[in-house]
Amino acid sequence: MKKYLSLFLSLFLFSFSFAETVKLKDGTFISGSIISQDEYTLNMSTAYGPVVLNQREVESIMPDQHRIFLKGGTQLVGVILDLDEFNMVLQTSDGIVNIDMPQIVSVEVYDYDQGKAAQQAVAENQARQQAALAAQAAAAAAGTAGTASAPAISAPAANTASAISAAPVQAAGGLTFDADIEKVFDVKKPEIVNGQVQTVKEISAAEIRAQRAQMSDEEAFLKGVNKQKTEEEIIAQTAEAARSGKLEAMKKAEAKRAARPKDSNSNKYFAITVGAQMNDLKLDNSSRPGFENTSPYDIGGTGIRAEAAFMWRVKSSNLWVGPALAIANIPKTSFDDKDPIIKEKNDQAEAAQMPLPYPPGSDLSVETSGQVIDALLKANYYFNPDDLFSVYATASAGYRMLSLNYRGVIEGDSLSSNGFAGSVGLGVETHFDDMMLGLEVQEFFSPYSGDFKDSSSANLAASLKFSWKF
Repeated sequence: MKKYLSLFLSLFLFSFSFAETVKLKDGTFISGSIISQDEYTLNMSTAYGPVVLNQREVESIMPDQHRIFLKGGTQLVGVILDLDEFNMVLQTSDGIVNIDMPQIVSVEVYDYDQGKAAQQAVAENQARQQAALAAQAAAAAAGTAGTASAPAISAPAANTASAISAAPVQAAGGLTFDADIEKVFDVKKPEIVNGQVQTVKEISAAEIRAQRAQMSDEEAFLKGVNKQKTEEEIIAQTAEAARSGKLEAMKKAEAKRAARPKDSNSNKYFAITVGAQMNDLKLDNSSRPGFENTSPYDIGGTGIRAEAAFMWRVKSSNLWVGPALAIANIPKTSFDDKDPIIKEKNDQAEAAQMPLPYPPGSDLSVETSGQVIDALLKANYYFNPDDLFSVYATASAGYRMLSLNYRGVIEGDSLSSNGFAGSVGLGVETHFDDMMLGLEVQEFFSPYSGDFKDSSSANLAASLKFSWKF
């Protein structure tokens, strides 16, 4: 545990030691801290002092890179996006990778300046090889014993020099030039001519898919790559699409899919849902005069439900958790009022030969309506967050407050039932630019008490959902 804690503290310090690297158009890398920049100049503080660059000479500002050494010998290069004592989120050229801290052996800072040093080392090795070959040729031409006395320039030595030149150049920090160029820039192996790195070609989407198909299961797991399709299947699918004229459509669909916002780039979530809630409520009115022998009255119905939720991502997982507040109305219902006071008032008016206050045929009924308020802690788990249609499971638990207005002919009252409420359900969302539109179905469970004790504890809610991740 102490080892993991020390590694976490080291990585934590890494994440706050920012050092930008500027790549110039002539291939030079300059590392340091950017002090200021405007339309024409870029001012940096480097290990050699302040440097002022012309913006026209700047090709790009490179992100901070780290090299992660894992157990088993696997190495990953990328930008550390998030970090805690249990997990690291690394942005690599193949995408975002989640790494368990116990799998990390060590971390090194990637310095782009090493590229220049590696090129210089290559040039020096080539110069030494040429000098050895020239000395060997001179000794052979002389035909003297000098050939035997110069083992350093013999054929085996020349082969050794050639092997040294061909081997990957070890740069500062234990990084190799060839491997780092491939991993950091996601390009093919560069050619070095006269010590200079030549222009390299980006890997196409088809080549990336083929590389993924060739990965081992361990590499695919560590890099979070989907290896469901083999290289042969990809080639066959592409050939079939070309024959059927669907290749362009596939390219457009792939470009559209790549343009969609990545779920991993968001950690906050706000959603508004509007829909219907079915309330199976029954009112036990037997405690009121005139209703002693009556059965419970059905006062439920389908009401309108609105909910707002604000959630946060749990670390780098597909689980989101946060509070939610919802309100649903209980539709208006009515039933005959059997209050004996109505008859008494009519009898008194008839005895006094006065107009009846509640004549037969008038509306002598009880009316009810109300609302249900839920204060919940809600969780969503997304199964395929980056697909066009993203499916998720949802669950919630909290407190339900039911309030009913009872309006009789003679008297009125306010009835309530409060207690636990929980729900489970499923939902689906799809992207429309920065907004997501979806459908959500939930089954709520809430036991009722008092005058509502005969009500069903389960009720269904279906909603149209508008949400944003940011």
